[in-house]
Amino acid sequence: MILEKVLVTGADGFIGSHLVEGLLSAGYSVRALSQYNSFNNWGWLEGIDNPTLEVVTGDVRDPNLCREIVKGCSTVYHLAALIAIPYSYIAPDSYVDTNIKGTLNICQACRDAGVGRLVVTSTSEVYGTAQYVPIDEKHPKQPQSPYSATKIGADAIAMSFHNAFSLPVVVARPFNTYGPRQSARAIIPTIITQIASGKREIMVGDLTPTRDFNFVADTVAGFIALGTAPGIEGREINIATGTEVTMRETLETIAEIMGEDVRYVTDPARLRPAGSEVFRLCGDNSLITSLTDWRPRYSLREGLTATVDWFTKPENLAGYKSGIYNV
Repeated sequence: MILEKVLVTGADGFIGSHLVEGLLSAGYSVRALSQYNSFNNWGWLEGIDNPTLEVVTGDVRDPNLCREIVKGCSTVYHLAALIAIPYSYIAPDSYVDTNIKGTLNICQACRDAGVGRLVVTSTSEVYGTAQYVPIDEKHPKQPQSPYSATKIGADAIAMSFHNAFSLPVVVARPFNTYGPRQSARAIIPTIITQIASGKREIMVGDLTPTRDFNFVADTVAGFIALGTAPGIEGREINIATGTEVTMRETLETIAEIMGEDVRYVTDPARLRPAGSEVFRLCGDNSLITSLTDWRPRYSLREGLTATVDWFTKPENLAGYKSGIYNV
């Protein structure tokens, strides 16, 4: 039996590697793009042993590479991007090259190859601080960081290819995903790794913003649903729980799960510039639940417990530098 082949860009990253595993479990043959490096390291794909997984290395900034990797794939999940908001303040040029031009290259390649579905990864950051909640797909876009600006641009490029060339695009807009393998620059892993490393004074940024946290398994299920649901081309679709929680409440829950009494200390280096912090995010998931059978399965406590369990394994914790704030 010939398995349907799909491509995942950004497959070596946090969400991408979980998506690869989800697609393999669902019976797909997966071509996974890992960013080229001279160490031949496949990131979080290392250790995934499956005969239907094909790992290729390259960079979405190269249009020739993009044309090659989409060949023979029925569906493309485009996750490759620079995502760290703090680093976008330092190196905005690289975000334009990867996020906007990289998406343009994938769109053009998919158009040329006649791909059946292109799922482009957006982010809830494109909405900025909520003007109303829950945030539906009609909420205004607000570029409050160079990162969010480039993602707004990437989404627009993708939608323009749908409108101009009938490219079968779906823009998946996950809210704040967390779980095993996430970068320590993100709020949940940075707290867990500091506590697990024995620290009792935990360095944090602003604890007042709210977020709509999605456990990574729910995000992956949302991606797969949007890759397969019929008749949804040309839509921008939230993947969200529809609930919000403050950073402080989240961190107190983590400390409780880990059974530790800790004190939080504000680190100025972790604060966003004035006007750039997104103070409230709470997504409306009524569109995805009306178009697909997707529903969030994990409560925040269930997801945090699973995340703590993974990070506190010595072999996993060893891969993180808890004493360094990595932008």
